Amino acid sequence: MKKHKLAILTSHPIQYQAPLFKKIAEHPKINLTVYFYRDIGIKGAQFDSEFGKKIRWDIPLLEGYNYIFLKNSFDVIGKLKKQDYDAILVHGWNYFSSWLAFIAAFIAKTPVFLHGENPLNQEVLKSGFKRKIKKVILGRLFKRISAFLYIGEENKKFYEYYGVPEKKLFFAPYAVDNSRFMAANKELRIKNYELRKKLGIKKDDTVILFVGKFIEKKRPMDLLKAYKKLKNLKTEKLKNEITLVFVGSGQLEKHLRKYVKENNLQDIHFIGFKNQTELPEYYAMADIFVLPSGAGETWGLVVNEAMCFGLPVIVSDLVGCGSDLVKQGENGYIFQLGDVDGLARRLEELIKDSKKRALSGKKSFEIIQNYSYEKDIEGILRAFNLL
Repeated sequence: MKKHKLAILTSHPIQYQAPLFKKIAEHPKINLTVYFYRDIGIKGAQFDSEFGKKIRWDIPLLEGYNYIFLKNSFDVIGKLKKQDYDAILVHGWNYFSSWLAFIAAFIAKTPVFLHGENPLNQEVLKSGFKRKIKKVILGRLFKRISAFLYIGEENKKFYEYYGVPEKKLFFAPYAVDNSRFMAANKELRIKNYELRKKLGIKKDDTVILFVGKFIEKKRPMDLLKAYKKLKNLKTEKLKNEITLVFVGSGQLEKHLRKYVKENNLQDIHFIGFKNQTELPEYYAMADIFVLPSGAGETWGLVVNEAMCFGLPVIVSDLVGCGSDLVKQGENGYIFQLGDVDGLARRLEELIKDSKKRALSGKKSFEIIQNYSYEKDIEGILRAFNLL
């Protein structure tokens, strides 16, 4: 069986990409080499300004696939010329090294697959002038790209907006390591009460979960304000006890804690940063997951993770994954960005109706099956079939 010789070019080892690269390398039809522009996170903990602390991921980032760290940006030209790949797959176009890779591939007549994240619903928020400039630059680039691997519907619309024809578009969803998270779900769900007990959360409380950086883009304050509104509801309207769990860290934490103190809010837990292997127990103890992010949240992989645990999800209308992963009223809700009252109403609906929560969670688990590493590989192989 002939193997497709594929090079993937990306910025640095990333916790969400590494398991995918391993999966691709295991496929009998693909001979993979990954090129990294930088070695961030490999030689020890690196300071993450948004988390506000040093981070070192606790899952293997370089195991199970061939990889090369480029010496400098121009190193990519020689590497691609020497190896004679059947195609190169480039993640985005924001790096000088990526543009050098494009040029080298075009000169060598090597097909280029492009994998980006940009959602159209955020692109149209930019000024008309910026979009006109991008149409000129990206239009010229996109005409020479052999295949586009789109992560979801808004990303597909983005490419179509910039003139990419349907025949060049291949679905390669933004995914997490579903098998790992689903296995953790199976193991930890039966320990739900034990997990809650560690934090002093009662067995019958409805737990609302946020996971992410405490930065403006993520808008954690919107969730906190919605929680305050829920706490102020009369007991006959909302009989369930509710708890809010924040997993993460960042510059907004002091503002969140100040708001909690000033409003005398109870049953709120700030857990701090948790690494990849530690996150599952917080999804397992939760009942509802919320991501209220604004512009810049091109997807939101924490939503994928939450759905692997069968959680109903609520996201803002700017979160990139919304149109793919959230079916309004079926497995959760999409609310208008910044509409705290709307977020509170959606939370109230799920809190009051345990049967609806259960059905929504079941639907989430069903939907996320189609957003997997296996589907990514299918997309890559379909792109090869176009050549």
